[in-house]
Amino acid sequence: QVQLVESGGGLVQAGGSLRLSCAASGGTSSSYAMGWFRQAPGKEREFVAAISWGGTNTRYADSVKGRLTISRDNAKNTVYLQMNSLKPEDTAAYYCAARPRLGPRFYSRSSYQNEYDYWGQGTQVTVSS
Repeated sequence: QVQLVESGGGLVQAGGSLRLSCAASGGTSSSYAMGWFRQAPGKEREFVAAISWGGTNTRYADSVKGRLTISRDNAKNTVYLQMNSLKPEDTAAYYCAARPRLGPRFYSRSSYQNEYDYWGQGTQVTVSS
């Protein structure tokens, strides 16, 4: 029912930047918490970043903290992942996800993929050495 469509992936040199977008449609509303996850070939899907429904609370995986920034524009029903200082180990398929806002559970639960109800199809990010 709810559709999440990622875009903005591509090939970039190490140290470069990229901005991913996730456009929501259907039943998705601005009251949803949003997250970004990624999955590299042969590896398990892992948490990258999350943002609360109001956009004031965020959290990041330690591996991306200081380099990637999550943000949202509720008027456009879009969530972004600004990726700077990219490294080859950032290479993965990136997925956005949504769920009804976690409220006081945001920091304790937002990194768990099974907390999210809706998922996008993924966009590939490849960082060359």
